[in-house]
Amino acid sequence: MIGLFGGAFNPPHEGHLELARRALEEFGLDRLDVLVGGDPAHKDVDCPVDVRVALAKLAFADLPGASVQADPYRYTIDRLRAEPPPEGAIFLMGADQYRDFPTWKEPEAVLDRIQLGVATRAGVEQPALLPRHEGRVRFFAIDSPPIASSELRARARRGEALDGLVPAQVAAEIARRGLYR
Repeated sequence: MIGLFGGAFNPPHEGHLELARRALEEFGLDRLDVLVGGDPAHKDVDCPVDVRVALAKLAFADLPGASVQADPYRYTIDRLRAEPPPEGAIFLMGADQYRDFPTWKEPEAVLDRIQLGVATRAGVEQPALLPRHEGRVRFFAIDSPPIASSELRARARRGEALDGLVPAQVAAEIARRGLYR
């Protein structure tokens, strides 16, 4: 089974890694394709895609079966039409993204092509299963504190440490390149 995990990864953080680790276990994934959005539709980005790909490669380097690549598609449905996933593939996202899923471009067409794996965490209410999504959405729990990339960028701008929030090699690369300042 293949998992697709898309996002801005601006920067990649421990919450992203926890979601990926748990998804590998929960769904018995043979492969995890981490797709770094070049021009994500729902988020502004501070760094060019090649920089975010480099950070994501550092972050996911030790995850078995994980590969990182730039995603040239602005919308998930465009990717799924251009590069149809194999039968049984799963698209991974956090519960916050699932709450916003109805605002995506053609969300029902996305679900016609791939099931969703939605990560939830303790202390945060699980989003309600949206109408017509039964059998297409699988919730799974992760053990992650609330981490937002926007807060990490703000911390980096202020010169604060990112220890414990991003992998050590990602923190070192952010500091080395002077990112988010």
